[in-house]
Amino acid sequence: MSKAARPPRRRGRLLLILVLILAAVPLVGVVVHAVLPPPATILMVEQAVRGRGLDYRWQGLSDISPNLVHAAIAAEDARFCSHSGFDMEAIEQALEANREGRRLRGGSTISQQTAKNVFLWPGRDWVRKGLEAGYTVLIEAVWSKTRIVEMYLNVAEFAPGVYGAEAGARHWFDKSAADLTPREAARMAAVLPSPRRYNAASPGPYVRRRAARIQAAARVVRNEGLAACVER
Repeated sequence: MSKAARPPRRRGRLLLILVLILAAVPLVGVVVHAVLPPPATILMVEQAVRGRGLDYRWQGLSDISPNLVHAAIAAEDARFCSHSGFDMEAIEQALEANREGRRLRGGSTISQQTAKNVFLWPGRDWVRKGLEAGYTVLIEAVWSKTRIVEMYLNVAEFAPGVYGAEAGARHWFDKSAADLTPREAARMAAVLPSPRRYNAASPGPYVRRRAARIQAAARVVRNEGLAACVER
């Protein structure tokens, strides 16, 4: 083979190595966080820089009230234990609502929200959505369902600059996440879509109504074993 043919081959090998490295980075992050909590997320850093503070306290799932687990699943992803990261039924319903001109209902699962919250940045652009899908596949493959819920409840924002069930419970109710009642847990789950807008301790009419629905749905989750994949 001539010397002139070698540089393109070398460039090809370098490109292949670069692609493999880029592909390995997400997998390494997912594997590391299968056992270690993230020190912070992009959202936490971004909001802290904006002056909203940072109260982030990691708490193992065994030290978080099952009431909050049931409430979160009821509020965000009732089919969490039966899907592999994507709730196709919810996605189809959201697309149908969009086609009919009705208000678009989100179809994001707890797995998708966890992938976004832990590894990515806030926003709705297609690049982030594509990465979110990839990370969702990875965490469903590497993490247990228990780990996904544990991570979700620890990095979710429950109040401005307040992250995780423990910090949220102390912020709103001056108690540990382990001691949340069904009503308190439902209120915390009710503010998750807009934690900088709503108040879990002294809720307005909207949060009260939403929390009541979540509390009722959480009883169904508990009684019908819809959280069996995360219960020990």
